[in-house]
Parts: sequence; structure tokens; C-alpha cells
Amino acid sequence: MKFIIALTGLLSTASAFPFVAKMPGVDSSLLKARHSKRQQPGTGPGSAASCPFNANHVPAAPYSPDYPYNHAFNGTAGNGVGGFQVPAPGDDAHKFIAPGPNDIRGPCPGLNAAANHGFLARDGIVTYSELVDAQQNVYNVGYDLANLLAVLGLTLTDGDLVTEKLSIGCDATTRTSYSPVLTGSEPGLDGHNKFEADTSLTRNDFFLANGDNFSFNKTLFTMMTDTTGGVYNRENLAEYRYQRYQQSLSDNPNFYFGPLSVLLFGAASFLYELMPSGTHNYAPDVETISSFFGTTQDSNGNWVPTSGEKIPDNWTNRVAPYTNTDVTREILAMYLIKPVLFGGKTSDGAFDALPVWGSDFITSDGLLSADNTQCLLYQLTTQSIPSYLNSILAPTVEALTFVENKLGAQMDNLGCPRALT
Repeated sequence: MKFIIALTGLLSTASAFPFVAKMPGVDSSLLKARHSKRQQPGTGPGSAASCPFNANHVPAAPYSPDYPYNHAFNGTAGNGVGGFQVPAPGDDAHKFIAPGPNDIRGPCPGLNAAANHGFLARDGIVTYSELVDAQQNVYNVGYDLANLLAVLGLTLTDGDLVTEKLSIGCDATTRTSYSPVLTGSEPGLDGHNKFEADTSLTRNDFFLANGDNFSFNKTLFTMMTDTTGGVYNRENLAEYRYQRYQQSLSDNPNFYFGPLSVLLFGAASFLYELMPSGTHNYAPDVETISSFFGTTQDSNGNWVPTSGEKIPDNWTNRVAPYTNTDVTREILAMYLIKPVLFGGKTSDGAFDALPVWGSDFITSDGLLSADNTQCLLYQLTTQSIPSYLNSILAPTVEALTFVENKLGAQMDNLGCPRALT
């Protein structure tokens, strides 16, 4: 595990500082795989130039004690007890409203749906507290996992650790950044090889779609539904994830599947852990999942986009909270059904593989070690904290280390190293 963490740090460092590839003892073959700049371009899909702007920013409609949500408010822990209807009957503040042309939406159907119902700001510029609250109140995500995902969003996607704002889609730096001159681009969830990565369930690879890695692809949704037979469970999604990996490996000359891609298995688990409804016996069926993905079948049986991702009518969320331990076990369980290599394409079209991942996460009795995987996710979260700003923006030191404040304590009992600097 220590090797995986060290390698992850090396890759991220070398990406930011190209001279690292020339240092003695550094295998730069994987780094050369980056044929093009791996970031949203200055123009085109996902860029600041094409990002919608809504001058009327309205924060998310907060939790109200009048309705039986999880009582999560202002980034605090909720009750952790689900099984209630979302939106609650009579809660007009959280009714579905299709996004307008000035609203930002991105590659994550769950967050898009939350924004379309006002659990996140409807214009797509959200805060850390809104992310933590919405996950608990809508999906009954455990407070520990809600924190982890919110922190990952801010650190890995170049959201802003000072303002604690994030775009759930395109580059909205002028609205999220404390100081665009100092922070540079904050590309939001569309930023490639951050939260978004190759082999997405229903989104194109960045380099196969001229930078559009966030729009819904009905062909991929059809492929996912056909592969799973309309039952989006762990085993069937493991097969589909494997197919998407092979498809990207074959078609994408800039294919990259790095350590952060473990998050893709966690995101896939949301389809059968967070999206199913109690009104459907918590089955991950077509009717429920298609609503969250904003698609429906036309008269010819073809999948076409609707007006937006929508929480299904009369939907009730999961009863027990979905915790860090739960998601890390699902990540490992899904990955080990159809293991794939981590690595990337090189300039000659070959694939440069990283060491096989997974062996360090199996205990001596053959069980999956969720603790080790949680520690890995913690390391991936903290690796991107921009410590260099401490010498530039002295008043922001506390904000820059909020990751440690939010996540550090819950990692103590796992024995995770906490070397945030």
C-alpha cells in the first residue's frame, strides 16, 4: 500500500512539475503518455469561455424541520436514519425544475439531480456545506462519506479551499476562486483526470469527444442497460465497467487509468446503493436509474435525454447510511470481480502498467480490508492540498488545512498516516 501511495504522489508531482521526469531513477515512460494537455482547454466544452453564467445565484434551499429529512444543516451531521420520501410531500422548495441555459450541470447524475431539486444551488455553483447536507438529506450518505466526497470535490477538481465553492460542471473560476490570479483555473467536476476520468459509465472520454467529458451519452447508457440486463447491481456493473475499460483502452490513444480511478468503482456502486427506491423494494431497476440519469425511451425503444436528471416520483431513500466502510468494500468487491491494470498509453501506443492494485487490500483470511482502502482514499484526498499558498496567502492557512480538520479525526482509528503539510 505504501508503494501505491508513493507512486500516486510521484505521478501527481511529475504532472505539475515536468522536470521530475528527467530526474535520475524516474521512469518517465508513463508521463510521456500525456500527448495533450490534460485539462479543459481555454475554449471549447467545459472551458470558462463556454461555461454558463447565471447572474441570479440562489443558495440551496436548506433543510426545514417541517419535513422528515436527515436534519443535516450547514455541514453538520444529520440523523443517519433514512427510509423517507424525497422530496417530501408538500416541499415545493425542492420540487423538480429543469435546468435553464444559464445553469451548470456536469458529469455526475446524482449531483445534477440534487441541483435540479434545489438540494444544491440550482445554478450549479455549490458550497462544501451544501454538498455535505445534500448527500445526507437526499441519499442518506453517512456523514463520514459525505465529508470525504465533498473534500475530494474541492481538492481533486480544483474547487476553492478558501471560498469552499465548487462548480459541479464547467470552469467557473471567476465565481468559485478566492483570487483567480493566484489560484489559476478551477475547472470544476469537468476537469479531466480529477474527479472525472476515462471509462465513465455514461460520459465520453475527454480525448474522444473534443473535451466533452460531461454530456450524457445515450449510446453508453444503452450499452450499460444491455450489459446489465436492466439490473444495475454489483456483478453486472463490474462486467460493464470491464467493457468500458477495454473500449477506452482500444479507442483512446491518450487512455489513462491512474490510482484515482478507484473512485469510478465507488461511483458505480451508487446505482445500486444510493439510487434504488423503497417503493421498488430497493431494486436498481431501469425505471429508477433512468430517471436519475435524465433519460427515457422513445416509441422506438431508443434512449433519449429528458429535461434533466430527476429524483423519481414517490422515491424513498435507503434506510441505513452509506458509510466510508460501505463504499470502500464495494470498490474492492466490484474491482476484484473483473480486475484491470492501472496505467496509461505511451507515445508508441503501448500500455505502461502500474503495479497490480488489490493485493495490499486483502487480509490474511481472504477478506477485503476496507480500512486499508479508506487510508488510500485519504492519501489521494490530501495529496493535492496546495501547501505552497501558505507563504502567499497567510490568512488562508486555516482554510487550506480544513481537509485535516474534516477528515483527520475519523482516520485515527484506522492507523492512516496524517502528514498534511
